[in-house]
Amino acid sequence: MSNVKILMNGLIKENPTFVLLLGMCPTLATTTSAINGLSMGLATMAVLICTNFVISCIKKITPDMVRIPVFIVVIAAFVTILQMLMSAYAPDSINQALGIYIPLIVVNCIILGRAESFAAKNSPIASLFDGIGCGLGFTLALTILGCAREILGAGSVFGITLLPETTNILMFILPPGAFLTLGYIIAIFNKVKK
Repeated sequence: MSNVKILMNGLIKENPTFVLLLGMCPTLATTTSAINGLSMGLATMAVLICTNFVISCIKKITPDMVRIPVFIVVIAAFVTILQMLMSAYAPDSINQALGIYIPLIVVNCIILGRAESFAAKNSPIASLFDGIGCGLGFTLALTILGCAREILGAGSVFGITLLPETTNILMFILPPGAFLTLGYIIAIFNKVKK
């Protein structure tokens, strides 16, 4: 399988959010705005790329009995590095918005699933492209969901006001709006994909 095909696979055919429906907790919780969705997607993508590459490199020296614990330790190491970098360099508003969801990347089923189903069976370069593809798919999905919720709920996108305050529907920024918006976006994605 070519690297471009692997990359496109994560974006469309096996999109973690719109097709596989993985990682729903951060998807629904952090997409109250476009910037939060983009930030969470990029954070998860960084961990996914690094994890896939390292797991693919160490797959031959990892005994089957401890494979999953080793994967989790690798993921946890990259999440810890990411959390330290975000604490040092990311704006406080993003750190507060993402809060507990950054450490929870350790148990995100997207990352562990890609490590188990792809990185443990393929070359480091192919695993790197798989991480990029799935990471971009997840980031794109969270950004689209965040944009839709922010436009409908606050009348803005990335903090830029587009609609007058009288047209805002607060429900879309709240948890029920996340489910409703995600459902409609998945329906549109499946219709366009077919």
